[in-house]
Amino acid sequence: MDLTKVLINAAIEVHRDKGPGLFESIYEWCLEKELELRTLSFISQKAVTVH
Repeated sequence: MDLTKVLINAAIEVHRDKGPGLFESIYEWCLEKELELRTLSFISQKAVTVH
């Protein structure tokens, strides 16, 4: 399965479990946990420089 499908499936799983109406930070935390369960490495809230 390609990475895009894995990420979308993880996001859908979080949305199905938590439903609508929560703060974005809660969804972010839940998605991080879901990605960890799927043994995917990620960097959350990486700082970028914009010129």
